[in-house]
Amino acid sequence: MLHNIDAVIFDLDGSLVDSMWIWEQIDIEYLGRFGLNLPSGLQGQIEGKSFSETAHFFKEHFQLPDPIQKIKDDWNRMAWDKYSNEVPLKNGVNLFLKYCRKNKIKLGIATSNSRELVENVIKVHDISKYFSCIMTSCEVERGKPSPDIYLAVADRLKVEPSRCLVFEDIVAGITAGKSAGMRVCAVEDLYSRTQREKKKELADYYIEDFMEFSPLYT
Repeated sequence: MLHNIDAVIFDLDGSLVDSMWIWEQIDIEYLGRFGLNLPSGLQGQIEGKSFSETAHFFKEHFQLPDPIQKIKDDWNRMAWDKYSNEVPLKNGVNLFLKYCRKNKIKLGIATSNSRELVENVIKVHDISKYFSCIMTSCEVERGKPSPDIYLAVADRLKVEPSRCLVFEDIVAGITAGKSAGMRVCAVEDLYSRTQREKKKELADYYIEDFMEFSPLYT
């Protein structure tokens, strides 16, 4: 999988850290403030959208009175404690990051989450030192499934897209990586278990977790 690869780019939620479960809880609590229930299928409607795109969607779809920035600030505050104390790394991630650094494979993060949260979670887990580039979908024109963020990270890392390997847990992210001309490894995640077969179909590879690379760690 790592043959002819000069850079590895991670999605954050569900790929690098086990955090996808948080957002349904936050959506329920947040909408509850306005006397609204979480509608069925909402997660599928916002999948892959950037943090800002999701805030715009919520404001328009639920006719929220708050400005976009306040919506995002509220979400950040609600998620901060959970990301700091309840979100673990995917199994084997630390060993995989150490292997990549030892073998001079560049590392980047391409996330639809907010910069505040991604910087917080990698600091909590002491893995900031491994990454040369962190970008959010708010910094590019289009969120996933468009390839913009993956192409932008590859450009920052100064690596050709064809020599990048992407780790993603949802269909929109896998599509974004493939559209960028990169190889993509789908990551098992409880949140996207109903998409498992579609993920396997779209991606070049599939892993349960990063301990599948354990022969490289010895």
